[in-house]
Amino acid sequence: MKRALEQRLQSVEGFRNPRVDLEQYPTPAGLAAHVVHLAGLHDDLDRPVLDLGTGTGMLALGAALADAPRVVGLDVDSSALAVARENERRLPPATRVDWVRGDATRPPLAATDATVVMNPPFGAQRGNEHADRRFLQAASRLASVSYSVHNAGSREFVESFAADAGGEVTHAFRAEFELARQFDFHDADSKTLDAEVYRIVWV
Repeated sequence: MKRALEQRLQSVEGFRNPRVDLEQYPTPAGLAAHVVHLAGLHDDLDRPVLDLGTGTGMLALGAALADAPRVVGLDVDSSALAVARENERRLPPATRVDWVRGDATRPPLAATDATVVMNPPFGAQRGNEHADRRFLQAASRLASVSYSVHNAGSREFVESFAADAGGEVTHAFRAEFELARQFDFHDADSKTLDAEVYRIVWV
């Protein structure tokens, strides 16, 4: 299943005009397939799935292809959401995705028993420090369980944040995050970052 899901997600188009202030980097298809597959193994796709900061829809579409009952992709960038809608038409998944424009750190949604999947900004850009913390805060309010991608070396922070918010990290694994050159300050055609993925159960 995971391999087949990755192959389908390979056709998801990334950002056409990525915004550096939002740290818009497309989630690799292999990483998205792995996260969605893990969520399925834990029956976390049996409830509504929210993709916070969905971008062009990689994680949301992965959940939709894996037959989650309802999927919502939320992003502040309307141009990214336009590409996400095109990606959905290109696939298309059995489950329809509801694309919503809004701030993922203050989501205009009401949910208490959802699964959140997200690849939040790592907070590497000046003025965007601790961006992943704000995404985790949103997940803690909306989710029963969340899956999130973070920069390598984030374990102490994520575990401490989860504990303070009444949650618990149940799974953590390392992942490679392939970045293609898309901003002027990039000095290589591609770069592989070390990343970490966390599953958190929220009380």
